[in-house]
Amino acid sequence: MKAMILAAGRGERMRPLTDTTPKPLIKVHDKALIEWHIERLAQNGFKEIVINIAHLGQKIKDSLGNGSKWNVKIYYSDERETGALESAGGIKKALNILGEKPFLVVNGDVFCDYEFDKEFEIGDKKAHLILVKNPEHNEKGDFGLINDRVLNSDDKMYTFSGIGYYSPKLFHDVELQKSPLAPLLRKAIENNEITGEVFKKMWHDVGTQKRLDEINKNECNTF
Repeated sequence: MKAMILAAGRGERMRPLTDTTPKPLIKVHDKALIEWHIERLAQNGFKEIVINIAHLGQKIKDSLGNGSKWNVKIYYSDERETGALESAGGIKKALNILGEKPFLVVNGDVFCDYEFDKEFEIGDKKAHLILVKNPEHNEKGDFGLINDRVLNSDDKMYTFSGIGYYSPKLFHDVELQKSPLAPLLRKAIENNEITGEVFKKMWHDVGTQKRLDEINKNECNTF
């Protein structure tokens, strides 16, 4: 299974830091966010990683290179000419690299100790989402969950972690343009095509300078 790290976003809420540093290269405990992901993916047996780039994308390429440092192969899906295509659009553009088999996608701006599973089977479903308990900045949550079935609404809601396993079929009808992921997921959920699970260990959305500062104040026990 291949993995994709979404790294093309502008990081508006992290400005002015992201005016000169792409958000995935912002350091958490003295290591770039995206490097935590690459190390974990490599440890979990992933050999091929796709990274989409746009804002300050050359800095990401210069920093990570071809992945040999981690004994993986890094491919870049370049969105600099069009501008960032958002999550669904970015994945659509990268399908020619990701191939025809299911793949893993993780947001480049989350910090967690989730164990990526290169052997994960999604069967005949279109996606399997990793959910977490609702953080303070998303108290209402995103999705419900009954057994392993993801719901658009329920009495108990969870937050989408930014980690998911996907079938390329989910993106077949997506246009190669700016396209968010949430509407695509919600439509598939209505058709009972999405499963999920709740991850209960360490997870943070590093979306603002305040959250970054809070994470860096805490002891790191990720590895």
